[in-house]
Amino acid sequence: MLHLYNSMGRRLQIFRPVNGEVVNIFTCGPSVYQRAHIGNFRTFIFEDVLVKYLEYSGYKVRRGMNFTDIEDKAVLEAEKRHTTVKRLTEENIKSFLDEMSLLKIKKPDYLPLASRSVSEAAGIVENLVACGVAYWHRGDVFFDPLKFKGFGKIYGLDMTRWPETKRRFSKDTYPGMRWNLGDFILWHGRKEGERDYWKTSIGEGRPAWNIQDASMVNKYFHETLSIYCGGIDNLIRHHDYTRAILESVRPYAMARYWLHCQHLFVQGHKMSKSKGNIYYTETLLADGYSPAEIRFFLIANHYGKRINYSPKNMSRARDKLLELRGPAHCIAGRASAKSTGHSQAGVRLKNAFVRHMDNDLRVGEAIDAMQSLLSAIKPEALKPDEAADILSTLKEMDKVLNVLF
Repeated sequence: MLHLYNSMGRRLQIFRPVNGEVVNIFTCGPSVYQRAHIGNFRTFIFEDVLVKYLEYSGYKVRRGMNFTDIEDKAVLEAEKRHTTVKRLTEENIKSFLDEMSLLKIKKPDYLPLASRSVSEAAGIVENLVACGVAYWHRGDVFFDPLKFKGFGKIYGLDMTRWPETKRRFSKDTYPGMRWNLGDFILWHGRKEGERDYWKTSIGEGRPAWNIQDASMVNKYFHETLSIYCGGIDNLIRHHDYTRAILESVRPYAMARYWLHCQHLFVQGHKMSKSKGNIYYTETLLADGYSPAEIRFFLIANHYGKRINYSPKNMSRARDKLLELRGPAHCIAGRASAKSTGHSQAGVRLKNAFVRHMDNDLRVGEAIDAMQSLLSAIKPEALKPDEAADILSTLKEMDKVLNVLF
């Protein structure tokens, strides 16, 4: 049985979907005020492996992923580049979709834009104000976390630290991995001279970042999600904000399992423009690595552990993939057109793969087990139908990994 580490409660749990017919998943998509880098893609590829492994295990999956195309950062970046938010974000969305295809990330069923869900966000704000958990202040709307029972439960926030003095945080996001202990913004009322705003039922303005995911989840999913995913940085502020918003207007839990992918560092440091150490997919392609090698590097360690990019580590990943591909391709060369499905080697491969993947998607251990079993096979000694059986098993597993063939 599949076990997943649930950030809500911080423990490994048997996966039991909410809906027996389809597993509903929502994953935090990119903030498209800038290009997605390989650290961002580590999270998106982990989520892709999750979806494909669920499908491999026999589940039908329905997934949504949002584009954050309106936020403070997008407004500031557009002003800096002397362009419009729409032009800026459309360019980055196109680039992201191209890279998704390049890295063999399955396109989600829904890819909503925050800019096309403004009316939904405004409706939620209106409901939150009506039920007393949010309020207007100088033209903006803020959420009072003290009005929501169980706030901070995903992160495990110690609410005894909450200040007695009323504090409001009016920016969409704040730098650093720290909590803002106070009320957070839901709606930016239009200020004089602003050009990025919408006319809505609650007036002119734009939704703050933290209500955008809630508005898009509410638009496409009308039951508790089985899984909600994101990067580890979303554990600070963002996902607890989203949960509090949505559960204040819907009479059921937002999600059953919350999964978070750890950061990718570059030679021991976080990626940042100031350090000049941001790596993009095209950076690695220019260094001679293939899309499959990039994907392999990003999946070959457990998603719950931080990984470190360096030329040395990238080269090691390429060598390891070549070692895995070698026997797999030799077996493919021996295979007949049809398989019988009775090969013991194929059964052992599948059992090893499932054992490690069922243990919280331990892709690295699954790859090591595959490599060990493949290295013990002598392709030249295989009968064509035996080779076909093993090849069929490998191709099924590679529908999850997408690195072998």
